[in-house]
Amino acid sequence: MHWFIDIFTQQTFTQAVLILSLICACGLAMGRIKIFGVSLGVTFVFFAGIIAGHFGLAMDPQMLAFAQNFGLILYIYALGVQVGPGFFASFKKGGLKLNLASLLLIVTGSLLAVGTHWASGITLSDTMGLFAGAVTNTPMLGAAQQALLQVNPDGMDQANSMAMACAVGYPCGLIGAILCVVILKAMYGKSTAKSKDESTDNAFVTEYQVSNPAIFGKSIKEIRQNSQCQFVISRIWKDGKVIIPNSDTIIEENEHILLISAKKDTEYIRTLFGHKENIDWNKKDIDWNAIDSQLISSRILITKPELNGVKLGSLRLRNSYGINITRVNRAGIDLFASPSLHLQLGDKLTVVGERRAIDNVSAILGNEAKRLSTPNLFAIFVGIVLGLVLGSIPIAIPGMSVPVKLGIAGGPIIVGLLMGAFGPRLHLSIYTTRSANLMLQQLGLTIYLAGLGLSAGSGFFETVFTSEGLKWVAISLMLAIVPMLLTGILSSRIFKIGYASNVGMLCGGMANPIALNYANSTVESDEPSVAYATVYPACIFLRVFSAQIIMLVAG
Repeated sequence: MHWFIDIFTQQTFTQAVLILSLICACGLAMGRIKIFGVSLGVTFVFFAGIIAGHFGLAMDPQMLAFAQNFGLILYIYALGVQVGPGFFASFKKGGLKLNLASLLLIVTGSLLAVGTHWASGITLSDTMGLFAGAVTNTPMLGAAQQALLQVNPDGMDQANSMAMACAVGYPCGLIGAILCVVILKAMYGKSTAKSKDESTDNAFVTEYQVSNPAIFGKSIKEIRQNSQCQFVISRIWKDGKVIIPNSDTIIEENEHILLISAKKDTEYIRTLFGHKENIDWNKKDIDWNAIDSQLISSRILITKPELNGVKLGSLRLRNSYGINITRVNRAGIDLFASPSLHLQLGDKLTVVGERRAIDNVSAILGNEAKRLSTPNLFAIFVGIVLGLVLGSIPIAIPGMSVPVKLGIAGGPIIVGLLMGAFGPRLHLSIYTTRSANLMLQQLGLTIYLAGLGLSAGSGFFETVFTSEGLKWVAISLMLAIVPMLLTGILSSRIFKIGYASNVGMLCGGMANPIALNYANSTVESDEPSVAYATVYPACIFLRVFSAQIIMLVAG
């Protein structure tokens, strides 16, 4: 049996992989357990690593550092690529208000954390660990650790203590966020009745009867030029027949049109075209092909690499084939099929037309799902290389003795965001299926959390169950509750953000999907999830970057 004991105790590369895999497996298994309907999921790997470290499991420090850092790089880069397409769009229109409110949350929490460090006498590294746990943000912890080691390469003990503090703060962050949602529900939850019908920027289908004399006899192109919003006309009922319009189609009195626009613009469009029919065209079970026997509606997948980044209007599909593209679905979100929209691999185009024309368009666009089943590993590794190079560039800031570096957390997430947002426009094929991207994220995060917990496990329980440990718990609860509750109240009273969007924004700013699940259960719409997704990309970036700035400036 000595061989069996040796593979766990002798510090070889086999032992390192074995211990990390064991921690990941046990943590993921325990993560499925729900307590009062709440499950920690992959985060339980962190606590499994702490338990393993507490009972004396250890591995070669260099192997541990490599696994932990490489896992963080994989996770943070894949996360950047995922949120990149929506990152800059999140600052437009209503998203700007939500992102400003989330910025207030981040600034308030950061100032409170620095103030706590000065007032309590707790080291800045431990305070940042508590803060990262209180906002349930492990990438922020990784960034703070990297900044610490950048200033003090021999500060590994401080980095491990920071991880230990994060482990103490994490449960407090979960409890504190849910408690804030409960309080805000009691204060502002009465205004949630209208939540289902509040505006969104997603594509919304409506039928109108043309009754505005101002547009009689005008072409769709002329009407669009004088309109204050974007819209796409999918079908027109003319003389008892359903036709697919083009920009030169003339709109006449009493014709019925099927129009796609943003939900918030429906009232303006009703004024523009006239009477709005009470038919719900947004139900999931509508048979679009039953509207007219000669026209069908089909979803076509963009799979040809040469179309990546091409503007939709440059393909001239409507004029060439007599079809109409009504919507473009990207990552589950319906976008306007505007001529200026840059296509991406994996986009699904909703096309209306005759079957033969749709078959021709399918051949042009690809529509071969098998082409997308293989992830583009070349782009992934090139992105990681660029991210690490960017993270290693020293940036001199006046008044600071040490140049600032974005590090292995900041560099990859910035490159990932830029690749996700602008890669297609530069004809860079960065597409991976959603499942492949999530697999990369979860693999990296799981390895990172296992290494993080293992490095912090030694002495964890001895620290927690002391007067200092109770002090850490109290500070973590304060860092979780005070900024969130203060921002929630100010957002409601100053920004006039409704309860549902407010709590979704707060959960996104805290990167807390568990609190989001609870928030969703308090309303009848998906508003909290929409607000969460709106602020999440910017908040992830700002949390990572602000952690480094605090460590370098306040340290």
